[in-house]
Amino acid sequence: MASLDDHKTNEEISINHVEIPIHAIGVEPKPNQEVKERRNIDYSQRAQWLRAAVLGANDGLVSVASLLMGVGAVKENITAMLLAGFAGLIAGACSMAIGEFVSVYTQYDIEIAQIKRDKENNNIGEEAQREKLPNPFQAALASALAFSVGAVIPLLAAAFIRNYKIRLVVVAVVASLTLLLFGGVGAVLGKTPVRKSCIRVLLGGWMAMTITFGHQVIWHCWAFNVIHYFGLF
Repeated sequence: MASLDDHKTNEEISINHVEIPIHAIGVEPKPNQEVKERRNIDYSQRAQWLRAAVLGANDGLVSVASLLMGVGAVKENITAMLLAGFAGLIAGACSMAIGEFVSVYTQYDIEIAQIKRDKENNNIGEEAQREKLPNPFQAALASALAFSVGAVIPLLAAAFIRNYKIRLVVVAVVASLTLLLFGGVGAVLGKTPVRKSCIRVLLGGWMAMTITFGHQVIWHCWAFNVIHYFGLF
């Protein structure tokens, strides 16, 4: 009888003594869950600085390259081209920084007002909302630096070419290759189709350079004919 009682006692202890691993109740994440969390990246969080950087670089490249093409259409002097391009770099960087700062700060004010309204309504998640607020200073600095980087490229391409026609061709080729690079980098960082992004950026740059160059050529020919006709000079 004693042995039966001991056996029953051991069974009761073994039944009641159940070890539950900690990770089974959700305290520690599973390895598969960690992998999913790493892969589940919110790429919309990159939109703020990515938009400012890509737009700034593209604007700097296209603006200064188009400016060089436009000046080169009527003047063969390399000094005039470089001075115009450098002035465009400074003016464009300042304009991009100020415009981006005003735009992002407006968005910041709107989101702050929304957070205050949510707080009054006792909605949760205020800290998470504040972490996602845009930074106007960061956006402005990114735009100015990106514009400067993009603008320097055609300036460097034109600075060391003495021949007038070769200089214009080199500026156009270097600008086109850099536009493809910028379009590809932006697509990779934003996880968007690379081919569409590159083609879109390249066609936009070609249109800007062609319109600027053609406009200056037409205007120069028309002005020259008018001046020659009336004998002003």
